[in-house]
Amino acid sequence: MADVQDFTALQGTEPVHHAVSSSDPLKNEADRDYEMRHNALAAIDNAKFGWFHVKACMVAGVGFFTDSYDIFAINLCSLIMGYVYYADAAGDAANTTPTKIDMWVKGATQLGCIIGQFGFGYLADRLGRKRIYGVELIIIIVCTLGGSFAGMTARGLSVYWVLFIWRFILGIGIGGDYPVSAIITSEFATTKNRGAMIAAVFAMQGFGIVAAAIVAIVVLACFKGAVDGDQLMLDYVWRIIMGLGVVPGLVALYFRLTIPETPRYTLDVEKNTQRAAADVHKTLGHKVADESVERVCVADKPTWTEFYHHFKHWRNLRVLVGTTVTWFALDVAFYGINLNSSIILQAIGFAGKGSPYKVLLKTAAGNIILNLLGTMPGYWVTVFTIDKLGRRTIQFIGFTVLLILFCILGFGYHKILDKSVAGFVVLFTLAQFFQNFGPNTTTFIIPAEAFPTRFRSTCHGISAACGKVGAVVAQLGVFQLKDRGGKNAFIPQLIQIFALFMLVGLVFTWFVPETKGKSLEELSEGENARE
Repeated sequence: MADVQDFTALQGTEPVHHAVSSSDPLKNEADRDYEMRHNALAAIDNAKFGWFHVKACMVAGVGFFTDSYDIFAINLCSLIMGYVYYADAAGDAANTTPTKIDMWVKGATQLGCIIGQFGFGYLADRLGRKRIYGVELIIIIVCTLGGSFAGMTARGLSVYWVLFIWRFILGIGIGGDYPVSAIITSEFATTKNRGAMIAAVFAMQGFGIVAAAIVAIVVLACFKGAVDGDQLMLDYVWRIIMGLGVVPGLVALYFRLTIPETPRYTLDVEKNTQRAAADVHKTLGHKVADESVERVCVADKPTWTEFYHHFKHWRNLRVLVGTTVTWFALDVAFYGINLNSSIILQAIGFAGKGSPYKVLLKTAAGNIILNLLGTMPGYWVTVFTIDKLGRRTIQFIGFTVLLILFCILGFGYHKILDKSVAGFVVLFTLAQFFQNFGPNTTTFIIPAEAFPTRFRSTCHGISAACGKVGAVVAQLGVFQLKDRGGKNAFIPQLIQIFALFMLVGLVFTWFVPETKGKSLEELSEGENARE
């Protein structure tokens, strides 16, 4: 026990131990397990923020960088493909990917995400976080490369359908990254910094979105002469933009495949306190038990029956209802706007007209401006404030401000644009800021904290999948409705609809708990603690 006492003295936490020695026959195996479990969890919760925590954030964060690059690169790639595959179309249809095709190509990833989030979320609880971590990244790498080489078949499938298939499977991999990365980060994090760590992982989405636009500009610049001479050379441009998305994934793959199992899963599902103590020693450098003792452990895997009995109580179900509905409501607006930012930039006259090179360059630049001014600051303000303000507080602020901004933008759309395009951009950028300093980040964080270890990944996957259902609804709604009454004529009404969903999210935020400053065991109401 000397090592335990040395560690807890540094951390200011008293270890659990009995007055009798470990050789006392009255101190049975259950007592030792309880003591070892308490000390292992105390070591994780109270550890100083160190290199392992930075590494965990980087390994998970690079995956989210790749995810967002792949998701939002299609926004520009679909625009470019219109100049390649519909260059000879008549009238207004020239150089434009047809609306329905555009909808399905962009929506394919979201459909795949629903399956990936639910499936990988369940598997991470059933098989363990470590056993499946990295599998989702392999899927992403393979499908990103496959999509970049998509072509027409001799009979039947067009390049768009082939791309749809690749991006649907890609979505399964991206979807799997959500629950597994969130849960691994949450279960390794200290109580004091847990919110900032999970938020930092999620904030890598912002870098991925900006990187996609920057890569587009660089590749376009490299092909400027060729594109000015023959716009069909843009066929190389979109493929290169898409294919470069594999680079960060390749960097992170080894580290994901070799990350240890989270001690909480080892304790609460595999029931192996000895190995959990050894993993804590290995990752954090603090010995919390005698690791020389051999133990035989029988894993207690979670079942759907156990899941049902837990969530049949309203006090537990209301949290799951809160996390699913708020994520759904947020994603209707978030993906409705962000996956179609090029359309909005064109609608407000920012992209303008001209040669394919100029239009595409200005659209990519517009995406960078919107994200650098709104999206990126929103993410990182959340990182630095979430463990002070609290998750629920930031979510309330975000939904409230977004409700107001979407009402202003929706009902005052034409009046604002008639007076000042710059004013519209400022308001639109503020909406981007409060999406990320608000529910886009908190809906990702809260499900990674608010549920018991045995169901944590499954519940995060369910919540995230409901969010992606909102993204699919947004895609279908935007593309089916945006041209009612003329090209992009219905966008003001769509923004008004987004405001309604912000109200829904605001109401259901009351259902979720404040998780700031509490251990994961406190949040699950002692679900796994020994009575």
